[in-house]
Amino acid sequence: MERDNQFIGQSGAFLDSVERASKAAPMRRPVLVIGERGTGKELIAERLHRLSERWGEPLVTMNCAALPETLIEAELFGHEAGAFTGATKARTGRFEEADKGTLFLDELGTLSMAAQERLLRAVEYGEVTRIGSSRPITVDVRIVAATNEDLPRLAGEGAFRADLLDRLSFEVITLPPLRVRDGDIDVLADYFGRRMAAELRWEGWPGFADHVRAQLDTHSWPGNVRELRNVVERAVYRWDDCSAPIGHVQFDPFESPWKPLGEARSQPSAGSPPRPPGSAGSGDPATAAGATAILDQVDDLRSAVDDHEKRIVEHALGKHRWNQRQTAKALGLSYDQLRHCIKKHGLLEEAE
Repeated sequence: MERDNQFIGQSGAFLDSVERASKAAPMRRPVLVIGERGTGKELIAERLHRLSERWGEPLVTMNCAALPETLIEAELFGHEAGAFTGATKARTGRFEEADKGTLFLDELGTLSMAAQERLLRAVEYGEVTRIGSSRPITVDVRIVAATNEDLPRLAGEGAFRADLLDRLSFEVITLPPLRVRDGDIDVLADYFGRRMAAELRWEGWPGFADHVRAQLDTHSWPGNVRELRNVVERAVYRWDDCSAPIGHVQFDPFESPWKPLGEARSQPSAGSPPRPPGSAGSGDPATAAGATAILDQVDDLRSAVDDHEKRIVEHALGKHRWNQRQTAKALGLSYDQLRHCIKKHGLLEEAE
């Protein structure tokens, strides 16, 4: 875990989760942390440890998805010399390493059923047995587990042990995704932007242009805070004028006109021309549903088109640092056509 990570945010949903972690920290019971990737599950685990009576003892982390199934049990519980091929000497497991402290199990939902059964015994009785040994070892370990899976659903389907879920869910802390944390996107963007500007030895922090802030606010952030950090830091280091607000941001680092397309995975049947992107037959339920949803949200088609056009022009202007001739060329417009768009949407006034 990165020790310089901090909790940054002011939304009620986020603060409620942090407060719940603070309240659960002194307890000796297991805690289950649930959230999408990039929401800060590792930070919550560290907070649970640092605010507990075990703060001076080890905090041991294991990513259950990072190891093949055949090695997970050996990592968790250790093994004796000769227990299996390649085990030339005895090794302590993560449970023994975390004795008197906290064991953080990330990606818990990927554990095999055999590992879950042994984990259940360790949680319930405080005993672990190394692979190749018949002598149990007593350990005092507080379990904090994290996942982005729906564990109750997996338990209902028989893919996760229901009795283990019962043992681990004394307290369940569910972290809100960034897209529902009102006001936190601006706060986090400024924090990461200022830190990157300091790393680049800029004399000050110019902030973001209004259209960039709007783009940050409306992005869905599937990677949550981790994605936001990458996007902001990338935008700052690519920006050459440290005296002007950041005017361009790229959400997809793989976006490029030279991006390899790869081989087509499926070929259209002979005699049937390929369907244009976004087109479908009138009976296509997915297309019909999407069109209905769009029409339900858009009352005025012209205003929707104008808004989309404005966003495209803003993005292109920022990308080309408001060089209007380069922007016009990139958009396939004449210089006069671009000037008309700028005037039409009042973008010149926004820049000034």
